[in-house]
Amino acid sequence: MLTAKRDKAISKELLAIEKQEKKLEQSALKARPAAWKTVLESKIPAKVYTGLESAFCKGFSVVFSQGRAIIEKSYKKEEIKADHAIRDYAVQLKGGRKELRQMHKSAKQSDAFNLVLTTAEGIGLGALGVGMPDIVLFLSTLLKGIYETALNYGFGYESRREQMLILKMMATALSTGEEWCALNSQVDGMLGGEESVITEASFRAQIKNTASVFAVDMLLLKFIQGLPLVGIIGGAANPVYYRKVMRYVQLKYRKRYLYKLLSEIQ
Repeated sequence: MLTAKRDKAISKELLAIEKQEKKLEQSALKARPAAWKTVLESKIPAKVYTGLESAFCKGFSVVFSQGRAIIEKSYKKEEIKADHAIRDYAVQLKGGRKELRQMHKSAKQSDAFNLVLTTAEGIGLGALGVGMPDIVLFLSTLLKGIYETALNYGFGYESRREQMLILKMMATALSTGEEWCALNSQVDGMLGGEESVITEASFRAQIKNTASVFAVDMLLLKFIQGLPLVGIIGGAANPVYYRKVMRYVQLKYRKRYLYKLLSEIQ
């Protein structure tokens, strides 16, 4: 009886996720850069884009190789893991949509603080005309949100495979068109347990690919952020990008948790 109830609840949750994913796909396929943005970007020197892409590459490399320990000091890792264990037990014990939704609700609670953090940091540095140095701080806050989400759903983020998944999710969230579809398919493959050999070279290549996606999408805003006074406009975009990435990431971890429950039932 309990298994049937839980299976039904999981199916309904997966259907709801599928609908949200369909909306994201439609939005990505319809996405077109605003004409004014295209015009302004065409006036930005090519070396600015190259510098921005390089800054994102360095930012990802620094945060992944050296920043995790620092990021982990900003939240109570073991407490989050313990809270997940309690919520997971409730799902196993009762198996209803109420318990599954509580899992999702708890995973989103830290977002409010992270949004305030990235908003204050972006606007503060923007007002000073600080653009590219803001990248490491922005990525640190973004990864903090992703790490907390992973823990809230019972997953780690330390291994190369988990880091590769995170990089792919971040790239997908800011992609458009057929590229979004291709990357989303890769993410779903990893969520479903698809095995692949992750070498140091492939990991570095993914860092560069993700950095390139961020650089293309944030080029104008980070360029503006580097200008005194008006830079506040570029800095104010930080929470917009944070929400966009986290919406996709939270959806995928939620889906992954449900897949895990299904495999346990089977």
